Amino acid sequence: MNRKRVLALLLTAALAATLLAGCSSSSSSDSSDDTTAAAAETTAAGDETEAEGETTSGSTTDYPTTTINGIVQWGEGGGTDSLMRPLSTLAQDILGQSIVIQNKTGGTGSIATQYVYDQDADGYNLLMGAENPALYDVLGISDLTYDNFECVFLIGDETTGVVVAADSPYSSLTEIVDAALAGENITLATTGTGGLPWEVAALITSITGAEFTQVQYDSDASAKTAVLGGECDFTICKVQSGIEEYTSGDLKWLCVLSTETVELMPDVPLITEEYPDFEQYLPWGPFYGIFVEEGTDSAIVETLSAAFAEAFEDASYQDVLDSFYINALGYTGDEATAYIDAWRTNMIDALTNAGAIE
Repeated sequence: MNRKRVLALLLTAALAATLLAGCSSSSSSDSSDDTTAAAAETTAAGDETEAEGETTSGSTTDYPTTTINGIVQWGEGGGTDSLMRPLSTLAQDILGQSIVIQNKTGGTGSIATQYVYDQDADGYNLLMGAENPALYDVLGISDLTYDNFECVFLIGDETTGVVVAADSPYSSLTEIVDAALAGENITLATTGTGGLPWEVAALITSITGAEFTQVQYDSDASAKTAVLGGECDFTICKVQSGIEEYTSGDLKWLCVLSTETVELMPDVPLITEEYPDFEQYLPWGPFYGIFVEEGTDSAIVETLSAAFAEAFEDASYQDVLDSFYINALGYTGDEATAYIDAWRTNMIDALTNAGAIE
């Protein structure tokens, strides 16, 4: 092929390439505009779908979707545990998901309290406890208190009293107080700082000035046994845990911390009959409630509160409360918070007056 023919072919190819490039540019521009618009539309739709997805996944309307853990502060078979299990059985049927009870003991209930607080605030870990966390901070037990939780449901409180063995030389609280004030070594069977006997002893000291030698045991039941066996002079009993010994005559109930006579113990005097100033702390008693970590969605709290409130009203559970001699409360929301705040204020005043805290 001669050079002229090659040059001609090259020029023709170049011209064709130029023409094709022009067409491609125009077509590509149109295609690019269409693609950009389609992409924007797709992105917008994707964003909308994603937003809807976030709303759906963050929704609490389908709570609960899996098993709920009920963390009890005290041991299996104790007062708190015995109240929580039948109530949870009824509530889980209402919620449509199982509530699995776990007992995490120790530290006057602080082990369980810390455990629940360390979990996600999603309503799947419930703290099932008594009054003790209301005083953790002032007693140096933990930085946590019930202020770090939302009260789902406040079940009730209990009447307590001062008890001695049947053969005790003491026939009244006044005799015990007078003996302590006279310098006698009066021993109180207790469960440690922040436990029920310790709390009531602080109230008594606040009113009377009497102080007692406290001997620590691992439970209210053990403290009661110590008194029955003559190891200690007295202890503090809940009606539920001391009614059997009252009926049998093995324990003498010297008085009850109440504004009303206990129906089953008509012969046991009110503490205000001996010490009228005690009225400032009454009514008083250990209480029981169900809590979730602060920050839990309000819709979840409301769902739980409604379920436990419905379970609480069940006739079978009311029978449980009666059998344990619990003063039914059934509080939720602001009413529950007000009750706990008042309880805490009274105890802090008493502890301060007794010199137990500064």
